[in-house]
Amino acid sequence: MTLMSLQRALADFAAEREWEQFHTPKNLVMALAGESGELVEIFQWLTPEQSDRVMQDGGRAVQVREEMADVLAYLLRLADVLDVDLEQALTEKIEKNRLKYPVHLARGKADKYTQLGG
Repeated sequence: MTLMSLQRALADFAAEREWEQFHTPKNLVMALAGESGELVEIFQWLTPEQSDRVMQDGGRAVQVREEMADVLAYLLRLADVLDVDLEQALTEKIEKNRLKYPVHLARGKADKYTQLGG
């Protein structure tokens, strides 16, 4: 499935239930933040090593997949409601980051910087 077909499926799902009235940008952003928080909660007290192995724990793996799906679903609904082409937006953001973090300056570094700021 493509992002567009997933957006259409979610829009149809909402329409069948007459939920469009509730899917305002504000409500969708709040739901997205809530679902992101639920994903964070799974990892909150794990060590870095435990987080690397989280998908090896059957119960946690199910939780991670479900919360990731919820995050994606709300992001796709928000994009649909706001008429944002996520593929285009991400492509543009990748190019912006390519310029902001050139390989010769950023390779192997987690520092946040801009070329102008050092």
